[in-house]
Amino acid sequence: MSTNGGDERSRLARRLFPGGKEPDPRFTLANERTYLAWTRTALAFLAGGIALGAFDIDGIHPSYQKAVALLVITAGLFIAGGAAVRWVHVERALRDGKPLPVPAIIPVLSLIVFAALAVTAVMISV
Repeated sequence: MSTNGGDERSRLARRLFPGGKEPDPRFTLANERTYLAWTRTALAFLAGGIALGAFDIDGIHPSYQKAVALLVITAGLFIAGGAAVRWVHVERALRDGKPLPVPAIIPVLSLIVFAALAVTAVMISV
């Protein structure tokens, strides 16, 4: 006997997506591919930040180098979290037949990249 009222989805799926109807699989798979692309971007930021913090760069003060490394790593963590939140919001919009949400992560990511570039430019000029 089913205890989930005839809903054949997993417990996690019922918890994350309680309402709506099953969307076209092509849109769900496209949403997953976008999530994976953001995850690859987050991993690249994490790897870049770790490399920046691990190796000494001549001409750049170590404390500045560590600060930029921390900024890049933090950006990677933010991107990973934002990707997961965006995936859920898009999937819910697809299931409920609502317009897709605006990607808030892109302007924030642009600001982080601009800040990292500005700090790097200042470090190189000093």
